[in-house]
Amino acid sequence: MDFSIYFDPIKIDEFTFYGEDNVEKLGHTFLINSLERGFPSLDGANIAIIGVGEERNAVNNSGCGLAPNQIRKYLYNLFPHRQRARVLDMGNLKLGNSVEDTYHVLAEVIAELLKNRIIPIILGGSNEICYANYRGYENIGQIINAFAIDSGIDMGHKPEIFNSKSYLMSMVCREPNYLFNYTQIGYQTYFVDPDTSDLMESLYFESYRLGKIQENLDNAEPLIRNADMVSVDISAVRQSDAPANGNASPHGFYGEELCKLVRYAGMSDKCSSIGFYELNPRYDRDGQTSHMVAHAIWYFIDGYLWRKQDFPYKEKDSYRKFHVAIHNNSHIIVFYKSKKSDRWWMEVPCTSDKLIKYERHYLVPCSYDDYKTALNDEIPDRWLMAYNKMTI
Repeated sequence: MDFSIYFDPIKIDEFTFYGEDNVEKLGHTFLINSLERGFPSLDGANIAIIGVGEERNAVNNSGCGLAPNQIRKYLYNLFPHRQRARVLDMGNLKLGNSVEDTYHVLAEVIAELLKNRIIPIILGGSNEICYANYRGYENIGQIINAFAIDSGIDMGHKPEIFNSKSYLMSMVCREPNYLFNYTQIGYQTYFVDPDTSDLMESLYFESYRLGKIQENLDNAEPLIRNADMVSVDISAVRQSDAPANGNASPHGFYGEELCKLVRYAGMSDKCSSIGFYELNPRYDRDGQTSHMVAHAIWYFIDGYLWRKQDFPYKEKDSYRKFHVAIHNNSHIIVFYKSKKSDRWWMEVPCTSDKLIKYERHYLVPCSYDDYKTALNDEIPDRWLMAYNKMTI
């Protein structure tokens, strides 16, 4: 695939990498698609940054298509990590004559990157771009878990309406369907129709209120570790930390909390794409929000460099195994604890005819608290939810 025909190169002279200290910054370590350098080779690449300035389906946030270069302005000026990942910046995707044209090309690009085991970092643009991200997995026939950080649940109310506030319904209803699970954290109840909450529950999707996650941010780590595709709507961050959004709210995650959550995504061996959406430079104050997202991307790369390659279905010998009997042996739950990272997983029974289809999903990331719940003769909620999905 000739990627160069789909992307506009970066104009390097619009960005300044060196400060007064005249030392190396991330902009020097990235392999950037530019007029001066040409399109970089994908050989040996770990991560690819893709700007997608699509905003034609944005709701109350016109101007978010300007975000990619604004984020780069701050990202390029951060110091590199001691250890290095090979990061490409592919430039900005050329927008199609129609929105569907943009989605189609982006899905093809992402599919090709996934086949080459390169992680796309998408700089949006409006939030429904993650629907095109999902279609990239569809193009390679991979059943996935999607994970969103968002202040609302973008299910919409009318199936015929598709925009940044309703794209999730299109993902759920698309056939054949490759969405095994959808998890969302950070939603604020007054932004969510009760019927939408009921629908999420009926689909065995997981959703967690902002306050619940903020009680102990570490409890979000197993949720994120289970995700293939991660999306971040900037509206999930409080307005004082991220003013650059037409739908900003006084409440939400703090900027440092977002960075920690995104680092969890980077640490996960399963996470193979992430996108940042709805940042609108027209509302930004002194580049505050763009700077914050640049920090979050830095932390994602930092998490990636920490990966332990301990996704358990590959090497079970690297784990301690625990059997816990529940309800007078009506269920035996098998737990695995990684010897490399001390992280936990639990096994969900899966019939042999479904094992190939759900190979990447029958081992569910969990916490030590889930193990203690089982020891107290209670079935962990996440185990039960996954079990119900397996038996549908």
